[in-house]
Amino acid sequence: MSAGASALIADDEPLLRAALAHQLARVWPELAIVAQARNGREAVDLFEAKRPDICFLDVQMPGLSGVEAASVIGRRAHLVFVTAYDQYAVHAFTHGALDYLVKPVEPERLAETVDRLKQRLATARPATNTEDLLRELATQLQRNGAPAPLRWLRAQTGQTLRLIAVDDVDYLRSDTKYTRVAWRSEAGHASEALVGATLKELIAQLDPAQFVQVHRSVVVNLRAISHVVRSDNDTADIHMKNRDEVLPVSRSYLHLFRQM
Repeated sequence: MSAGASALIADDEPLLRAALAHQLARVWPELAIVAQARNGREAVDLFEAKRPDICFLDVQMPGLSGVEAASVIGRRAHLVFVTAYDQYAVHAFTHGALDYLVKPVEPERLAETVDRLKQRLATARPATNTEDLLRELATQLQRNGAPAPLRWLRAQTGQTLRLIAVDDVDYLRSDTKYTRVAWRSEAGHASEALVGATLKELIAQLDPAQFVQVHRSVVVNLRAISHVVRSDNDTADIHMKNRDEVLPVSRSYLHLFRQM
């Protein structure tokens, strides 16, 4: 039955919607993406119009959240939540009734989710008794809220401790146990400094709608990109605005730029 399955993707970030659609096309080419929504309200409206078998819903969206949209959709579709915050993988998910993906979506994790969805589609019914689990998740979201993305970085340059606005950061590169941060000063000058945290630690605190990992050692601010040049070997180079550096895009992350 999974051969003719259809899906809806809801995320308020166009690049991330396109990236998930591309990843799904690779691991599940038979799946038809029949709708893409920018928020929870649009997701509900498109679901009523298209009636897809599966809904991939971003947990945090303006207006109606993914969890609230899921409560409206109910058991009429198989639900997969997509979140930038691993803390939302709580009790509701551990029971296996609902599935989730953490941004950036890893291919292995997506493949596991696809396998489970195919098994559930074979039973012809979405998960039952999800109402209580959705209420629990909604309660936790309301109680905790999403952690605010990191806004400032503390960096040491010589004897000077600098406070760098994250919005001014062009990219971050792993440097052993530290992270090298490249940013622009108020005068627009390119500067660099070391931050006493690993790249992995910083990724978890950055806004996923603004910063994306493009290589195992590089995270880039989407707003700082001038253009991307693809190579013949399934990699690419990122050219920055007002910077001479060229950043590598590895094969694992190339899908992020296929729609650009």
